[in-house]
Amino acid sequence: MVSFETFLPTNNPVQRKNSGTMGYDVPEGVDIRGRYDPEFSKILTRDALQFVADLQREFRNHIKYAMECRREAKMRYNNGGLPGFDPATKYIREGEWVCAPVPAAVADRRVEITGPVERKMVINALNSGAKVFMADFEDALSPSWENLMRGHVNLRDAVNRTITFHDQARNKVYKLNDQTAKLFVRPRGWHLPEAHIFIDGEPATGCLVDFGLYFFHSYANFRKAQGQGFGPFFYLPKMEHSREARIWNNVFDRAEKWAGIEKGSIRATVLIETLPAVFQMNEILYELRDHSVGLNCGRWDYIFSYVKTFQGHPDRLLPDRVQVGMGQHFMRSYSDLLIHTCHKRGVHAMGGMAAQIPIRDDPAANEAALELVRKDKLREVKAGHDGTWAAHPGLIPACMEVFTNNMANAPNQIHSMKRQDASVLIEEDLLQSPRGVRTMEGLRLNTRVGIQYLAAWLTGAGSVPLYNLMEDAATAEISRVQNWQWLKYGVELDGDGLGVKVNLDLFGRVVEEEMARIEREVGKEKFKKGIYKEACKLFTRQCTAPILDDFLTLDAYNNIVMYHPIGSSRL
Repeated sequence: MVSFETFLPTNNPVQRKNSGTMGYDVPEGVDIRGRYDPEFSKILTRDALQFVADLQREFRNHIKYAMECRREAKMRYNNGGLPGFDPATKYIREGEWVCAPVPAAVADRRVEITGPVERKMVINALNSGAKVFMADFEDALSPSWENLMRGHVNLRDAVNRTITFHDQARNKVYKLNDQTAKLFVRPRGWHLPEAHIFIDGEPATGCLVDFGLYFFHSYANFRKAQGQGFGPFFYLPKMEHSREARIWNNVFDRAEKWAGIEKGSIRATVLIETLPAVFQMNEILYELRDHSVGLNCGRWDYIFSYVKTFQGHPDRLLPDRVQVGMGQHFMRSYSDLLIHTCHKRGVHAMGGMAAQIPIRDDPAANEAALELVRKDKLREVKAGHDGTWAAHPGLIPACMEVFTNNMANAPNQIHSMKRQDASVLIEEDLLQSPRGVRTMEGLRLNTRVGIQYLAAWLTGAGSVPLYNLMEDAATAEISRVQNWQWLKYGVELDGDGLGVKVNLDLFGRVVEEEMARIEREVGKEKFKKGIYKEACKLFTRQCTAPILDDFLTLDAYNNIVMYHPIGSSRL
């Protein structure tokens, strides 16, 4: 596992550049190692950095303990243990408590669009007709210094309604409509550092930087313009246990107290996207009960987590990832239990991502893709979900129509779809191995998609269109861990009549052939200018490592950290 210590200056192979003599005005104990930019300095003010530093100092030991607990749980699973419901918190699961009432500003969340905090994307997403835009500092963003800081500039301008973008190629100016989606922000997960900001000699926690800078600059105007007295609103990723939710709750309490706003003003939806977290849904909501507006089915990361959790279990091998859909019993059980849990506690149960993007040059293929989206969303709304995710504005009308036609003009289904039938689901339902076959094409697709996504991520793009789907880091993670699992256990490709077993020789040939295919598909010029070879080397190393790394992006992060020797000054 890559730890914070990886990013300390003694052993970090990051690039260093001279940034001149100008530096950021920082409080004691804070060191900015990213490039100086006058626009960034309006975000990285002394007071904003002091707020972030105070959060880091108050909560860093709690975060380190939570990460140590993750490592201990991983050891249990690798030694044959299984995740399950905690007997010690049975009283929470069986209690009759509810979360704080949902604010009117976010009662209707039928369709939410997601995307990175890039300027044009922010404007288009807020104008998209969706009820919510989740602006992403996590899986849809490559967390370079430039991307992160420009993202904070963009969100500040969006909340202040001053954001514009001039597309010079089209000679078109983008600006906000009068009516826009509600803004939610997703910070990074607890495990990710921010290696361009050091606090007391160690890298800051990435999510506290994301949360702290956004909250500091935007909470007042957001509450007036968007939140109807509530907010800001957040999505919280990658949690594995309620102790991690407790840290977030305490961060929110601390921020509210600092800002002088009412307790419970900040609201957040937690993504249930790790296998251990599905057994902690009640406990997570309980810890955040003053600040919660529900849970979301982060289904792609959930599949990734299933493989990662069971990396030491050769009896739990996944079929081709395209076969691991919501029809699988363990996936359907996860969704049903999430709906039941959320509605019992009085909050939203949000559905999963529709990752399709319009196929403009093939109307028949485009309609077929839209029909798949409609069927998936019909399944979600009939199951009881209160809303869903879309990756592209072109999907929003179809998703909105399905939810509107099946929700009887209500803003949500919190009180009308209790799903009491899901209360009988047990651990075996949530752990059942997925059924299906493994094929050479599955191995090839994993390899091709993983390399192309990583090549884009390393050059600054975290949301990448590949084969008519909008992919983020979750897809690359599934591709990586499935290849690793198949290699480790020498699985037989039993679904295409070949009967061959996956080994290093076969994988090496597949990598070579898929790199040739990528070059044909993207063109020699783009292939030559891109960093596909570097991405291939990194992806291959991850797939063939004797020990599975927890996250691909932690290893890859070293490649995008760039230090500038003059970043800070204490004036």
